[in-house]
Parts: sequence; structure tokens; C-alpha cells
Amino acid sequence: MPVYNFKSMHPVPTAPELIDIVLIRTQRRTPTVIHPGYKIQRIRAFYMRKIKFTQQTISERLGQILLDFPRLNDIHPFYADLCNTLYDRDHYKLALGQINTARSLVDAIARDMIRMVKYGDSLYRCKCLKRAALGRMCTVLKRQKSSLAYLEEVRKHMSRLPALDPNTRTLLMCGLPNVGKSSFMNKITRGNVDVQPYAFTTKSLFVGHCDYKYLRWQVIDTPGILDHSLEERNTIEMQAIIALAHLSCSVLYFVDISEQCGYTIEQQCSLFRSIKPLFANKQLIVVVNKIDQQPWETLENEKKSMVQALAEDTNCSLMTMSNVSEQGVSEVKIAACDKLLASRVDARIAGKKIDGIMNRLQVFQPTPRDDVKREPFIPESVKRAREEGVVNKSQRSRVGYAETVEDENGGDDDDDVAMVSASVRRSTRDLMWENGGPGVWAPDYREQYDLENDEWKFDAIPEIFDGKNIADYVDPDILKRLEALEQEEEQIVSELEAAQMNEDPESDLDEEEEAAVNAIRERKKIIKARKLATQTQNKPMAPLAIRGKSGTLEADEIKKRMDTLGVDSSKMLERGRATERSERERKRARSLSRQLEKKIDDKEMEVEDDESPKKRAKKETPAAAKRKEISQALSHTKPQDLAKMGIKDKETIEKVKKLEQQGRRAWFGAAGEGDNRKSVHLVRWMNTGKKRNGTHYCR
Repeated sequence: MPVYNFKSMHPVPTAPELIDIVLIRTQRRTPTVIHPGYKIQRIRAFYMRKIKFTQQTISERLGQILLDFPRLNDIHPFYADLCNTLYDRDHYKLALGQINTARSLVDAIARDMIRMVKYGDSLYRCKCLKRAALGRMCTVLKRQKSSLAYLEEVRKHMSRLPALDPNTRTLLMCGLPNVGKSSFMNKITRGNVDVQPYAFTTKSLFVGHCDYKYLRWQVIDTPGILDHSLEERNTIEMQAIIALAHLSCSVLYFVDISEQCGYTIEQQCSLFRSIKPLFANKQLIVVVNKIDQQPWETLENEKKSMVQALAEDTNCSLMTMSNVSEQGVSEVKIAACDKLLASRVDARIAGKKIDGIMNRLQVFQPTPRDDVKREPFIPESVKRAREEGVVNKSQRSRVGYAETVEDENGGDDDDDVAMVSASVRRSTRDLMWENGGPGVWAPDYREQYDLENDEWKFDAIPEIFDGKNIADYVDPDILKRLEALEQEEEQIVSELEAAQMNEDPESDLDEEEEAAVNAIRERKKIIKARKLATQTQNKPMAPLAIRGKSGTLEADEIKKRMDTLGVDSSKMLERGRATERSERERKRARSLSRQLEKKIDDKEMEVEDDESPKKRAKKETPAAAKRKEISQALSHTKPQDLAKMGIKDKETIEKVKKLEQQGRRAWFGAAGEGDNRKSVHLVRWMNTGKKRNGTHYCR
């Protein structure tokens, strides 16, 4: 029988959670839109599908619960009695029975309501029947609230039960509390059971594993058992009783002869006699523990005779040990394993399966064919070598090998030297250790090549490309020739640079044409700069009410409108005329100044055609310099002076730009090109569920 894996059981939802699961799944998995104008057959099928789907979902969930929990009649008696002790068999079966009944009721409700929906004559009646069906199903689930909660607690506890195999090789320890059972388990297994100097530290079964004779053994530590009747024992003690009653194992009954556990030897012997029927058909060993505190030899004869009487009555072994000094621990383990192993072998031989195996086995014993004695044959060469003393033992290198008995008894230290000079062929292992060991020396496999001529074994293997040998096309002097070619190229380049240092680039234009071209280019740059200086995108937009109309109003029209409103407009018109006169004068003065500056610039351009830009900058007129400054002030890309910006050097400028970028990142929520953050643009409750295009209507 396999080990029961209770950890794979699915969680059991509560009644409200189960209702939510069922209804949400029905809403998600079935159509949600229906209209009264549809055919009645389509409307009936729509609501019948919802009822049927809800019934199937509930049946699946409840069926999974029934399938996960084990049936007490089908599992091993050990687990059946353990569940009865821990969870109460009647309560357990009653909860599962109620879940099964609820599943049957849901199926019956769905069957009846579907039959009624088939005769629905309108969408409203079909919908009412669907609501009634789902409501009755949910009511059935609400009534299972206590059963579902109980089964969830049982599942949690069962998932923490130890993974016991009732049929494997098992060592079981029992006895009164605090006699050394858990300490012995920690000694022989890799388990880590809590050990404390008070009673009932172990409150449940603990399982560990150990190895003996290449076999895996299961070791079980049980809680302590008190000496009283079975009806008075609690749940903790009953776990040990159940394990003793149902497991085929080797039992170790621990006796504390130092009486430090709080119980006398008489009480321990009395407990042994009370649970003696549980030791039937089991391999029993009485373990006398804590001999480091009270040696077995110095124990009182009366107490010693009481302990020995236990072993004699049950015809079992009596062994002594101490967990502190570890004296006798391994001997107790070996004795218990050997006794259980022998009993299991005897049980298999006594069974019926052994007959089928023995019938297929045949044992033959050879008999001599004649009376001639055939002694071992030794070659004559070996006999002569032994007589001469040349070959007294096998000559093999011991480099890289562990020491043997011969080495400890004074073996020949010159064996390796003799090995080299001997005619015995050395193995690859010997060569490896003589040349540095593994990872340093590797055998040369070219010695094993089978070629026509042995002299070809260590030749370089040619590289073939497109059926041709690459070595035939390799020039051995290629590097020298490449170096000479590079030197020649460098010399030619240096000569060309020296020849072109004092020469201007060739041009098809004469001097006058080149001067005119340069002047045109400079003039285009100036025009472009002025255009950029005056251009701006911050111009006000005209409102729609007056867009396309004239931009100004006549004085007569203004006076007429103001008079209709009862406002005196004489002062306003006078102020407008004064503003208009001043604006005309300002524009006229600006145009005259621009014409004068243009004439001056043209004259300076004709004079300074052959001058460098630096000289032209020095001779720049004050008016032009002022105009340039104004245009730079209007420009968005004005090259500001570091001193005016309050920054001392360019490194500080870079630092300021970096800090500005970090600040903007905080403003905009770090939503740049390289940012993978996706902000939530949709509200969850507005965009869940199924929807059709152009409507949020759901039924």
C-alpha cells in the first residue's frame, strides 16, 4: 500500500467563498446579453445554459472535496483509527455525507428548474426562474457552512501528519514520558525532535529514517504512555497505542533505571505488563537507558530482577545503552534491525509466494568425472625466475594509489624506480601520475593512429578548404611584405601633405567672382539671423468673433456706438488720435534709421570683402552691435555669459542641467521614452465583465 500524501489535498472554501466562486464563474463563462425581441427558443436556451452551468460548477467543486478526503473504510487501519482518534469518525463521515447530499440537492434543483424554463413563455418569466434556481442552489450551499469549515480544519491538520508507510521496515519506540525515546531517535536518524527535561515534550508521532545494510529504515517516535486504563487515555497517548496496534515493526521499550523521568521502575514494569498484548507478533527489545547515571551492574538486585523478568516473560532481548555517552546506541539499532529483517524473511518463506519461486530454481552440484588430481599449472619461466629471486612480487607503480598493508609493513620504496627500468609496460594511469596527475597530463592519442607509415603519426594535419590545402597558398614572407607596403604608403601621404600646405584649393572662379560669392553668403547669413531674431510663436490669435474682419474701427463708428450706450466718447477719441500720431512718428523714425544702417552696412561690406571675420567684428559700428544685441535678446537660443547666469564654469552648467532633468522627471512621473512604467488609465469597476459595442447593458 503506498504512502498517503495528504499534502496534495485542495483547500476547502467557506460557504460565502464557494458561492462567490460559482456565481462569478457563471457570469464569466456564459453569455450575458439577451433581448426580449429574440425568439423564445433562444431565450429559453440562454437561461437554461446558465442554470446548467451553475449546477455543473457546484457539482465539480463538491465532488473534488469528496474525492480529496480519504474514505476511512478504504485506507489502512492505522490511518483509519488515527483519524477516528484525532477527528472523530462519526463527525468526519457526517460532514462528508452532508456535502454529498448537498451535491444531490443541487442536481435535483437544476433538473426541476430546467424543466420549468422549457415552458417559459416570455423573457421575464425565464429570468425569474433562473434567479429562483440560482438562489435555491446558493441557499443549499449556505447551509453547509459548518461542514465546510470543519473539513477545512481537518485538511489543515491532515496535511501536517507525518508521511508514514505502514508496510515498510519500521522501528517503533515506546515507554513512559521522558525516558529517552526522542534522544535515541536524534542519535540514529537525521530527525530533529525537540528534547526537554519534562514530560510530554513529544505530543504527536515523529518519523525519521536511517540506513542499515543498504536499506532504508523508518523510525517512529511516539508520545509517552501513562499507566491507566484505555478509556482514560487522551488523544496524545492514543496515537502511540494505535501505532503499536497496527504497524508491523520492531518495538523498543525504554526503561529508565535512574528514575530521573519521575517514574519508578515498578511503575515502568507495570506499564509494560498493561500494554503487553500490543507486542504480539512483533520483535521486542527491552532497552535499559541512562546507564551513565545509574550503571546496570550497581543496580539493586530487586530492581534488576524486575527488569530481567520483563524480558524473560516475553522471550525478548535485554540491552543497555546511554544517549549521553552513546554507549550501546549502535548495538541497539543493529539488534533491532537484524531481528526485524530475519522475521520478515521468515514470513516471506512461510508464505505461498515462495513456492512459485522455488519451482523455478534448480541447484546443481558438480561431481568428479574421474580420480585424477589436477593441480594448478605454473610456467617453467616463472619457476626459474622465482628460484633466481628476480620476480618475487609484481612490479607495479604505486604512484597515485592509496597505501596498502604491504606499504605499512615496509614495502620496497624503490618500486617506482624498478618500474621504470623494468620491461613491464606502464599503463596510462602510471604515466598520468608520473607527469603531474589528472588535469596536468593528457595522453597523446596520435600514437594510436593506424597509418601506412608510422613516421606520419606526429605530422601536422593539413587544413583543406574547397578541396585545396591552405598551406600551399600561404606566403612565409607575407608579414615582411605587408610592413614594407605600409611604410611606402606612409611616405607617399607625408609627401602629399607637405606639397599641399602652401597651396589654396583649386577653383574655377576668378578673384572678383569669389569676392562676390563670399559677399552674397555673408549677406544671406545676416538676413537669416535677423529673421530668426524677429520671428516668434507667441503672437496672439484673433478671436472667432472678429476673425476675417478689419482690425480697426473708424472714429465715427466708435462715437455712434458709445452714444447709443450713453457714454461720452470725446476724451477716448482724443486719446486714440494722439496715440495714432505718436505711432506714425515712431514707425517713420524706425524706417529712416534702418535705411541709414543699410547704406552704412553696404559701404562697409564693399570695403571689407577681403578682410577676415575678426577684423570685421572689430570695425563693427555701434548701431550694428546694438542691433545684434537686441536680436540675441529676442532669440530663444541666446548665448548667455556664464557670469550673468551665476555659474562659474561649464562643469557646473552640466550639473545644473542634470538636476533640472531630475526635477522634470519627478514632475512628469518618470514617463519618458526609456521608462517602462505603465500608468493606470482605466478604472477597474468600469471595465470589468462582458460588454457589447455601444452599450453597457447586461442582464
